[in-house]
Amino acid sequence: MISQTLAQEISQMEADLCSAFADPTRILILYTLDEKPCNVGELAAELQIPQPSVSRHLKILRDRGLVIGNRQGTNVQYHLVDKRLIQALDILRSLMRDRITYRASLIEQVDT
Repeated sequence: MISQTLAQEISQMEADLCSAFADPTRILILYTLDEKPCNVGELAAELQIPQPSVSRHLKILRDRGLVIGNRQGTNVQYHLVDKRLIQALDILRSLMRDRITYRASLIEQVDT
């Protein structure tokens, strides 16, 4: 049996991980980095968002341990720490798709 303190720490780690997924821009950054490592400027251009915004989101993703940066000259190339993050996001998308389908079926039942 795990202690109450350990259970709270694990729950906090899970909440921190999920909070990284709470912003659509961060999700787009993760999917972009799944395709290839990028620096801040490349991400900003790819996602068509301001570079300072990309930097703020990357800081959150770094703090949560989801991305890591490797210095290459004057640039920092970011990449995913673990490809399973994309699998987790894909599972969440699948769950959402199922929920949308279910809710649509409820609406159809009410309409008939």
